[in-house]
Amino acid sequence: MATLLYRLGRFAFRRRHFTALFWVALLALAGVGAAGAPVAGNTSFSIPGTEAQKAFDVLEERFPGASADGATARVVFKAPVGEKMTDAGNKAIVRDTVEELSDGSEVARVTDPYQGGGVSRDGTVAYASVSYQVSGMELEESSRDSLEDAAEGARDAGLTVEIGGDALQAVPETGATEIIGIGVAAVVLVITFGSLVAAGLPLLTALIGVGIGVAGITALASTLELGSTTSILATMIGLAVGIDYALFIVSRYRAELAEGREREDAAGRAVGTAGSAVVFAGLTVVIALVGLSVVNIPMLTKMGIAAAVTVAIAVLIALTMVPALLGYAGRRVRAAGEKGKRRGREDEEKENGTAKEKARRPNMGTRWARFVVRRPVAVLLLGVVGLGAAAIPASSLELGLPDDGSQPTSTTQRRAYDLLSEGFGPGFNGPLVVVVDAKNSDDPDAVFRQTGDDIKALDDVVSVSPAAPNKAGDTATITVVPDSKPSSVATEDLVHDIRDAGTGVKADTGADVLVTGATAMNIDVSQKLNDALVPYLTLVVGLAFLLLIVVFRSILVPLKAALGFLLSVMAALGAVVAVFQWGWLSGLMGVEETGPVMSMMPIFMVGVVFGLAMDYEVFLVTRMREAYVHGEKPDEAVVTGFRHGARVVSAAAVIMMAVFAGFIGSSESMVKMIGFGLAIAVFFDAFVVRMAIVPAVLALLGKKAWWLPKWLDRALPNVDVEGEGLRTEGDADAGEKGGSPDDRDLARV
Repeated sequence: MATLLYRLGRFAFRRRHFTALFWVALLALAGVGAAGAPVAGNTSFSIPGTEAQKAFDVLEERFPGASADGATARVVFKAPVGEKMTDAGNKAIVRDTVEELSDGSEVARVTDPYQGGGVSRDGTVAYASVSYQVSGMELEESSRDSLEDAAEGARDAGLTVEIGGDALQAVPETGATEIIGIGVAAVVLVITFGSLVAAGLPLLTALIGVGIGVAGITALASTLELGSTTSILATMIGLAVGIDYALFIVSRYRAELAEGREREDAAGRAVGTAGSAVVFAGLTVVIALVGLSVVNIPMLTKMGIAAAVTVAIAVLIALTMVPALLGYAGRRVRAAGEKGKRRGREDEEKENGTAKEKARRPNMGTRWARFVVRRPVAVLLLGVVGLGAAAIPASSLELGLPDDGSQPTSTTQRRAYDLLSEGFGPGFNGPLVVVVDAKNSDDPDAVFRQTGDDIKALDDVVSVSPAAPNKAGDTATITVVPDSKPSSVATEDLVHDIRDAGTGVKADTGADVLVTGATAMNIDVSQKLNDALVPYLTLVVGLAFLLLIVVFRSILVPLKAALGFLLSVMAALGAVVAVFQWGWLSGLMGVEETGPVMSMMPIFMVGVVFGLAMDYEVFLVTRMREAYVHGEKPDEAVVTGFRHGARVVSAAAVIMMAVFAGFIGSSESMVKMIGFGLAIAVFFDAFVVRMAIVPAVLALLGKKAWWLPKWLDRALPNVDVEGEGLRTEGDADAGEKGGSPDDRDLARV
């Protein structure tokens, strides 16, 4: 592989005009497609195989025209102090508002609070429910404007009015912190390379790659039903890995220049060595993201595949456009160790010699590696104990999905949620819809009554509505209002109790009793994700383990990498629980409401963090493997790996942390949590696991670290990540005769 990538790097360096034009044209094409694409359509959250989804499907079939998947809104009214919503004047205002809401072209129905029991017991709060014929993402802007105008009219008349539900859902905003994250990345790159030109290359290529990926997602959003969070995730991961991959290749290019190589040869060798690590690191990320499909949640599958495609684009750009831009930059990208301005070819050649001398001096990475090699046990214990302590909060992890109660208090959705809790109790924001399918029963009406009575006898139930049968009379819905808020353990227990009671009803009558609604759906999602975590972890870690055996030709090194990852991801989950569930530093992170951790967070963090963790493992340990293969002792190889890779890996980790942390400012709680979780996970993995635990373990293992059974060594393909085949490649190319160099390299690729 190293030889193939070496030739690709040289070809891209020589044919820089063609390479750059190809990527710019692809970006323009994706941009045109995104600009002309229709607005994303229905992105309904379906969960195949769950009871809540089965009930939802029954509603679609037995209650046609009910718009079960349509957008909903709750317009909540509160009377001025000293008045009640049952006063004649306030009644008139509400009824005028209901009449105005009913005029919308996309409105399916509107309930009158005074006819549908929508007034609180103390009379201070009332609400009108609005159901639409289309989903929230398909709702026209004019319908949203009409909803807000109707509410504003009631406000002008003297009532407090807020709007809940998904009818007003908007594309989440990431805020200015995302730009700050990119700015931090730029500063780190300038410090690392000491050159604006060299620092600008990774940023430019990463932005082009993300631009292509996000524009492609936007162009296909309507066709593939991709949500807005998908493009944010692709941006987050694409920027992070795009900058890092380009950083490693540019850094290796400068190191090759410091060895006295010609620029074209240095570009080829950078792609052949660091590029090999980029390919395998990218593969681990892609495996982890595509592996999310095993959970069988369509939205999560689409998010993973879209992000994986963006990562694949980042890899291809790093292998081709980076060497092309290095060709354009010429001498403005200097050898590692060079300082000051360029002063001509002779001075450059002299400075290359000086750079070699400086390269032999111990840098910070070298000094740290020597310290760890001398005291491996102490460093190992300190790292493991520290991560173990950080992971302690994960033992009290509670899972759920965000609702309006997790929105900032500045939003009308959150204020509507609070008003409903005040007037009707916390459980009113998460009603349960019980679907009774009595098609196979002899007396459906008796089944409906029995089911309602059984539910009333359960704990934590505030109210049970009368059964509402369909036209055929064989299926009915019963609305149950819990006493606890939607995300509470008590509400989850109630869902299970109703399902247990339904089992008894089925045994007696043959009717199916199914629980659905947003709250039940969230509970089922959490359970489905919990059940899928172990199979997913086995699949992803197993595939990556095999891949790393091929890369490192070792059993213990991949095993150590996987165990180190488990430590870092558990510590990161502990930090997420401490901030978003316990409330530690919640003000600093902009978390206004603590509660359960998003259900997708553990499995999503396992996938993404594993892929990113293997990035640093591959980049750092391949340098050690390279030194060991070339004859150095195990301890010396560890030091050599840190001498060449510690500075770059540290810079890459800081950049990735900055990019992820930039999304903490998002208005979407899910994006905020993902940004924080990934940022802290990268910190733990890069600076504790890879920089401390990895060298300590390798120092303790010595030669055993690189042991591989002979039969397995013969069976594995030789991918040559260390670039052994490049020792003579440059000489062979220099001696070739006949035909242009461009044509020779193109033919080889």
